[in-house]
Amino acid sequence: MNGQWLGTYEGTNTGSAILELDDMGDRYAGALYAYDARPGLPSSVVWFETPGKSDQFELDAHVAPLHPGTGEPVSREFIKEIYPDATMPERIRLSCSVVGDVLHISWTTPLGTEGTAQLTKPDASRPSDYEPIDIKDWNSFKAFATAQEPYRYIYRGQESNEWRLRTHFHRTGRAYIVRFINQDIPALHKNLTNLTRHFFRLESNIENAAFYSLVQHHGYPTPLLDWTHSPFVAAYFAYKGLRKDKINPTKKVRIFVFDSTAWRNDRRQFTKISPAPEHFSLLDPIALNNPRMVPQQALSSVTNLDDVEGYIRRRESEAQKTYLRVIDLPSIERKEAMQQLSIMGITAGSLFPGIDGACEQLRERFFDL
Repeated sequence: MNGQWLGTYEGTNTGSAILELDDMGDRYAGALYAYDARPGLPSSVVWFETPGKSDQFELDAHVAPLHPGTGEPVSREFIKEIYPDATMPERIRLSCSVVGDVLHISWTTPLGTEGTAQLTKPDASRPSDYEPIDIKDWNSFKAFATAQEPYRYIYRGQESNEWRLRTHFHRTGRAYIVRFINQDIPALHKNLTNLTRHFFRLESNIENAAFYSLVQHHGYPTPLLDWTHSPFVAAYFAYKGLRKDKINPTKKVRIFVFDSTAWRNDRRQFTKISPAPEHFSLLDPIALNNPRMVPQQALSSVTNLDDVEGYIRRRESEAQKTYLRVIDLPSIERKEAMQQLSIMGITAGSLFPGIDGACEQLRERFFDL
């Protein structure tokens, strides 16, 4: 039952709902966000822990309004100033049951309001369903890459063309963003402060984004995805992890090509990780204590969604636009690609300044692994 569930609700109010649940061992804990369809009414959040791990349960929970700008929980007194006609309950009675692939939720409140929701869990572990464009080999890719408009598109390389766009955080099975903010980030900040030259002030949106990017670049699971302005850097990361035992005539690596200019123009962007409606947002954090960012021409995306590809697909259908394209390249061209990328100056030594990068660069040069 843990993970992310999405859907709509109806009753006294109507709108969209996001449920984020983490597995806590003997129970589930998380939050249910209700985003009201009417602009004159506030959205709300319900925090709860299940009494066990049954697929059917009832419980009483606290409910709070959400700030329309930041998405953060606020007091009823504060929300009254923005929505003077809104009346919100303090408690809610929830009844939940999983039937097949659908989570059914019903609720009542002491104010007499009620509603029902039907939520489904995206299957983000299934193979990608994006079809590659007609770029089938390394030489064709080079011609394509050099013809693209600089800084309009961003790129991401992945070792397999079957992998969907999915954050490391969501691949672990976690979904509860507020738990990540309140538990993981303070622990990371406490343990990394002694290892960084800069003291990150997490209350600053700029430094907060830089800290998230730093831990992401060093392998901690976050709701971020790494991207680059360079199609050739993306190609390096697509081929980087392949070794002899993984290379065969049918295996392909994948490079994502995303129209960041059109996306930013068309979709609201969230600049920090916080409770929010479904979103996929682009960040360009500063390179505080992160020497890898500049040579990698790096930027990040942040999302609260497990199935990023499914969300982009829906937005493409609504707008009748193509935001995301994919290119699949043969794994058997790895040696040629990596040699030419090295001549371009794109190596582990340049992308990962330090001893680890230098050793990896020389390993690539002297060993055929």
